[in-house]
Amino acid sequence: MSSKMHPDNDVTINPSNNASIRDVMEQFKGRRNFLKGSLGMATVATLGGFGLEAKAAYPTAPAPGGGGITFTGIPPNLAATFVDAVSVPTGYTAKTLVGWGDAIGVMGPDALISHDHSDPMPISAARQNTTFGQHNDGMHFFPFPGVGGAPSNERGLLVVNHEYVDPGLHANTSSYGTITITKALVDAQVAAHGVSVLELRKLGGEWTVVKPSPFARRITGATPMVLSGPAAGDAALQTSADPTGTRVLGTLNNCAHGITPWGTYLTCEENWNGYFGANGSFTQTAAERRYGVTASGFGYRWHLGDSRFDLNAPGNRNEPNRFGWVVEIDPFNPRAMPIKRTALGRIKHESADFAVAPDGTICFYTGDDERNDYMYKFVCAGKFNRTNRAANRNLLDSGTLYVAKFNADGTGEWLPLVFGQGGLTPANGFTSQADVLIRTRQAADRAGATMMDRPEWVAVHPTTREVYLTLTNNNRRGTNPPSSNNPDGSSSAGGARPSVDAANPRPDNRYGHIIRWTETGNNPAATTFAWDIFVECGDKLNPAANLKGNIVGDDLGAPDGLWFDRDGRLWIQTDQQGDGLGDWTNIGGNAMFAADPSTRRITRFLTSPRNCETTGVVSTPDGKTMFVGIQHPGEDWAPGAYTAKSTWPDSGANGPTTQATVAKPRSALVVVTKNDGGVIGT
Repeated sequence: MSSKMHPDNDVTINPSNNASIRDVMEQFKGRRNFLKGSLGMATVATLGGFGLEAKAAYPTAPAPGGGGITFTGIPPNLAATFVDAVSVPTGYTAKTLVGWGDAIGVMGPDALISHDHSDPMPISAARQNTTFGQHNDGMHFFPFPGVGGAPSNERGLLVVNHEYVDPGLHANTSSYGTITITKALVDAQVAAHGVSVLELRKLGGEWTVVKPSPFARRITGATPMVLSGPAAGDAALQTSADPTGTRVLGTLNNCAHGITPWGTYLTCEENWNGYFGANGSFTQTAAERRYGVTASGFGYRWHLGDSRFDLNAPGNRNEPNRFGWVVEIDPFNPRAMPIKRTALGRIKHESADFAVAPDGTICFYTGDDERNDYMYKFVCAGKFNRTNRAANRNLLDSGTLYVAKFNADGTGEWLPLVFGQGGLTPANGFTSQADVLIRTRQAADRAGATMMDRPEWVAVHPTTREVYLTLTNNNRRGTNPPSSNNPDGSSSAGGARPSVDAANPRPDNRYGHIIRWTETGNNPAATTFAWDIFVECGDKLNPAANLKGNIVGDDLGAPDGLWFDRDGRLWIQTDQQGDGLGDWTNIGGNAMFAADPSTRRITRFLTSPRNCETTGVVSTPDGKTMFVGIQHPGEDWAPGAYTAKSTWPDSGANGPTTQATVAKPRSALVVVTKNDGGVIGT
């Protein structure tokens, strides 16, 4: 997620007095006690959804462990000698593939036309609807069937999230805060969000975007979508524009992602609250406060140009309730309407990885990316059908949503968020299962879940089903707990700041950590689990003992993106603000690391351009081509100062995209290959 369009504000606070993960961690002290049983059978790591039958992208089961990390790590990209480029180890090459405004091959007369970023006029909605969106984030590669039906390593669909826009950069102005907001400007920014679907082919040894392609499309903040599941049609989802509460325009703040084993893509709506605002006086409800819906939002000011984002527009107050969901997209069917799956709850979703048992039991893990919020699991009521893709069409509409409670002894519980159970009753203000799902945060408050240090990406080991979660950071801990566990989101104490004590080594968790767990019996449907801390991040050069961390290998801070490759290597991407974290120089700018789950050794693989984050990573089925995302290069939020910070990717070591060389930084994707044609990470 972006560190910029997720400002440190106090409008999205958890008022509960539930135990904090810091309290539990200090008591537990990272005892590893959860891999007591034998390894489970291999899960399907990813599937390409082509035709009626889902095709396994990884036909052979990887070995447990880290798959062999044998490359030589690279040094951090330090502020004093910062390189405004993507750097990779000796023996590897990184090349830019596609960036903001580049044509993606959408069928029609504009299939080959990229936006000219040297044009003084801002990009229009019409052009943005045919070109790569801004600030790419999570992504996945869906291979086409290859020779003999095996997944292809040279042709597939790359599906990419677009999290947000830089308002001033997107509008080509250094004074966005004072310009007149027009409907055309709002439409262009709305179109820059969402998802891009690109067809890629490897021709003559080089990867290229196929243009035109019948599969290429943009899914944006204005694309018609279906609301499905238990909350669909509820009065809280109805607006004057959609009195049925079942149709919504668009998806916003598409941060991390997930996939399903039947070959569809899950895009997660994270900081959706910041796009709304109010013309005139506005009285915030307790529920709106719990989700951070305010009169001013994050500064986009869309409510001044489009009444859909105006909380005071007649019949529009429920529009924010129609965001904060997991959206399912069929990449191989351009005519299929995206579906918002309400059974997975309404939060600030950050990724949605799955685990599937041999009997077809399947669950999806998703975190709520907010300081002192929660970790969730959704267990489907039906079984995954490996031979009939159509039979899985609505698996995400029925099942049980759980929230995690981490106990001090290294065990954990999944608490069901089911109407009528665990205090989710009319006596406590809940009226139905739809209400529980629309107010998921309040339901988790009432259930007694453990507050976490910003739960972000989840990654499930491809063979062991061990689950890893990044907890990026948290600066909202102190001695100001709320007065009560109030499920409507209000708190006389002004917000939850979980208490810490002198024994807690890091009351200000600026570097973050990664936690992991195994379900009891290795069963995705289990309601208990065992957990430990994989790593507490830090800087060995920091003089404060409680900030050094316990990393074996290369130091890092603010872990964010997380992904397992087919061989069990854990890839970690970071999202710290600016070119470094704090005053210490052992970490440098944002980077991507490979980690061995068995030894816990972490090795730096990639460093990034100035003032960006590394986010989104996936490879071809054979592991020999890796796609990595670079988001908001050069960003510093000083009006007009972007050029001074970065000119990537249209200059520098990674080569230009299809655009003319200009001095405006753009989010983009790079292709990483090993010069000898080997597997990435070896």
